[in-house]
Amino acid sequence: MITTWRESEAGVTFPEGFVASGVRCGLKTQGEDIALIVCDTNASVAGVFTTNRVQAACVRYSRRAVRSGQARAVFVNAGNANACNGEQGDVDNLAIAERISRALNTPADSVLTASTGVIGHLLPMSKIVDGITEAVESLERGAQSDAAATRAIMTTDTFPKMLAVEADADSWVGPIRLGGMCKGSGMIAPNMATMLAFITTDVRIPSPLLQQAMQKAVEASFNRVTVDGDTSTNDMCLMLASGVGEGEISRTGQAFDDFVEALTRFAISLAKQIARDGEGATKLVQIEVNNALTMIAADKIARTIAESPLVKTALFGCDPNWGRILAAAGRAGVPFDPDITSVSIGPHCVFRDGAGVDFDRDAASKTLSEKEVVITLNLNMGEESATYWTCDYSYDYIRINAEYHT
Repeated sequence: MITTWRESEAGVTFPEGFVASGVRCGLKTQGEDIALIVCDTNASVAGVFTTNRVQAACVRYSRRAVRSGQARAVFVNAGNANACNGEQGDVDNLAIAERISRALNTPADSVLTASTGVIGHLLPMSKIVDGITEAVESLERGAQSDAAATRAIMTTDTFPKMLAVEADADSWVGPIRLGGMCKGSGMIAPNMATMLAFITTDVRIPSPLLQQAMQKAVEASFNRVTVDGDTSTNDMCLMLASGVGEGEISRTGQAFDDFVEALTRFAISLAKQIARDGEGATKLVQIEVNNALTMIAADKIARTIAESPLVKTALFGCDPNWGRILAAAGRAGVPFDPDITSVSIGPHCVFRDGAGVDFDRDAASKTLSEKEVVITLNLNMGEESATYWTCDYSYDYIRINAEYHT
């Protein structure tokens, strides 16, 4: 059980052993567009990647590199996905890793790569090379470099997303620090959610255990975020553990379980930032499905509601249209009995036992106008539950995606 949880206004360099930088090389129209995270030591590494059959060069490369169990650095560029570029995309991605490896005097397969942006455009390598040189020279530790790196991975995001925490538990030999940054705004769907996320920690933990912990945390966080149901070609979540802090996790047991709890809590906080920043979003929406017969059933219903365009447009209009919520649940492909189901919008019960109930529509509409909204379905059939985070669909979602360059 976590006994201490202290958040800091920092990011990926908050844990001991990490430096970072964020610089501009001209891939985006403005702002930083190259980020670099470097560990002082050979860090334990874990990764979870997109399930899209169409995968960017960085995904294929980093997936292989993670299998070695160790890494020194993560390179990220925004503004160009380097996806669907054939053999040249792989050549360019490897050239990036090799150039960074020479600068850091480390093997190329210890440099992980990630890209985000427009699909089908070759990387402008001359700009990338200049950016890498500046990024290496700019490596620092502190909130300023954390913020620059976080800004550098943004595309259609409206705000940078980063977090830093020091946590402790009675089962640990010492406190553990976590730092992270992520990007994501549109093209967001589970397995995994369309985004990039990078997490650092100073705990000493072998790579296989780190991979187990991260997969558990991702399943409960980034894989429970959906904005529009589209899974991208570039999604990944990477985690590095420097091992230079006080904490140590050497085997499964209570200490490992507490680490999973902390990492999951940390990842959920980052994931909710992504949902809150959905393209054109005006509110963060939490969909809870309770008392289902199975976890799979609860998950399918929650996700179907969270991705329903009719539900999401009603949310934007602050319309307590519970019929859309039920209709979405009913097409999830999961058996349930509406005659024993209840639906609530915030504190307002709007449907129970097969029929709508009297409720204050003005008050419910006001609830829907808030920045955070909770919609709850109680199936009254079992003991399993699932939670998804999403957002509303506004006019701006159409505008942003209609105007996005392809």
